[in-house]
Amino acid sequence: MPFDVALLVLLGALFHASWNAIIKGGEDKVLNTAMISLGAAVISLIVLPFFPMPGWQIWPFLMASVVLQTIYFLLIAASYRLGDIALVYPLMRGAAPLVVTALSFTVFGETVSTHALIGIGCISGGIFIMALGVRANSAKAAGLALLNAVMIGMYTLFDAWGARTANDPISYVLWISILPPIVLFGYALYTRGRVRVSEHLKTNWWRAAIGGAGSIGSYGVALWAMTKAPVALVAALRETSIVFALLISIFVFRENGTIWRYVAGGVITAGALALKLA
Repeated sequence: MPFDVALLVLLGALFHASWNAIIKGGEDKVLNTAMISLGAAVISLIVLPFFPMPGWQIWPFLMASVVLQTIYFLLIAASYRLGDIALVYPLMRGAAPLVVTALSFTVFGETVSTHALIGIGCISGGIFIMALGVRANSAKAAGLALLNAVMIGMYTLFDAWGARTANDPISYVLWISILPPIVLFGYALYTRGRVRVSEHLKTNWWRAAIGGAGSIGSYGVALWAMTKAPVALVAALRETSIVFALLISIFVFRENGTIWRYVAGGVITAGALALKLA
């Protein structure tokens, strides 16, 4: 993986941790997620006219991704209702690179070096370590998190395939940032009501603006990188977002770090270095 690609993927990981922190900082996680998705869609609509219309060949990938990402967001809400974010997020993000690696080998026929496999294993293992020492509120929450890892792996594969098929990968990123938020925001309107959604938007518009920019920036960088490097390597390196999330939890939310978190941070960093050597 070229150094500039790896650096941009790490920047995207920082964006990912940041917009997740914005969701965590609010009371209604579903509405905050809908706000961020709406912000990403608005930004995409503004930029979209400057890029060509994608060809018909990418629409099957777009539609599949819309369905999978809608399920992904619904599973996030369900798992966070049942368990702590310190349990759900590490399990969800830790298992995802393993799913992507298996799928990219099966679909794309991509093979990775021993260093890369070690790096992927370290990053996933380190994120799993993050979950140690955290009391699970429910076994069902852990099960939903692992199921969501499968959703992440599947929509990542479809989007990587679509970005590679598209004549303009940026155009694909913009469209995939518009369609899923429409479904998610519709769900928020249905479950919360127009008045509550409107009031939340008035007081939390900044979440939509900043979080939306972070969301589209994070995923856009990842999909672009997947056109330059193997999907499995990009997906695994992107999961270093958990390290940024750890730093945010300590310095922004003033949460007490556990020994498991610091050990996991070291393991994840070692995995990122192994990927760079791959």
